[in-house]
Amino acid sequence: METGSTIRRAATLIAARDGAEGGTEVLVLRRSDTSRFLPGYVVFPGGAVDAADDALAERVFGDASQAPRAAAIRELIEETGLAVTARGLEPVVAGGDAAAIAAVAQAPPSISALRQVAHWIAPENVPVRFDARYFAVAASRGVEPVADAVEAAAAWWADPRELLARWSRDEERLYWPTMKTVEAFAACTSVPELLALQIPDNEPEPGDEESMPRSTFYQSDEEWEQARRAASRGEG
Repeated sequence: METGSTIRRAATLIAARDGAEGGTEVLVLRRSDTSRFLPGYVVFPGGAVDAADDALAERVFGDASQAPRAAAIRELIEETGLAVTARGLEPVVAGGDAAAIAAVAQAPPSISALRQVAHWIAPENVPVRFDARYFAVAASRGVEPVADAVEAAAAWWADPRELLARWSRDEERLYWPTMKTVEAFAACTSVPELLALQIPDNEPEPGDEESMPRSTFYQSDEEWEQARRAASRGEG
């Protein structure tokens, strides 16, 4: 199978809130079955950093170098109907994505409110390569996502411990970086503890591929090839 060498910047925004019965809950999506990359997988909101995100970062943060944070905010709006402003995580107002971006720009969150908790860089043997920064933000209970039904088939608040257990039974698909991030979250007992994490970018160790669900490491060869070709064209 041909592997990929081109690497694209990406950003993920993880919203975390207090769990109903203690611990924490995080906002996750199930990717559409028609997605070229990781169809049907459980992921965090996010995607590729677009060229326009430099201008968005300048508009929101006054600093074009914050394009990954701006992209993470934009992707959250597009996929879940939720926006991060100075007031916290809140539903998108009437007017669609453009109105939501305007609301963010009018009351922008601080850079420190979106803490980087992980930085995953895909190795060269991966067909679709991303240099992905994971940001985390605190959320209040009572704010509910609405999946866009295009990229995201479903969106919900999940207990990381339950999600990890479902993955271990092969009941949910988690790709390696997502799985390792969820694993770190599962050990947290509070939102401040989760926001303080610095999750290392570590590669699978010998034996991991035999002991874990295959989907943690691979899509089908056909799916990977479709995703690789789409990435080479700058799609998805």
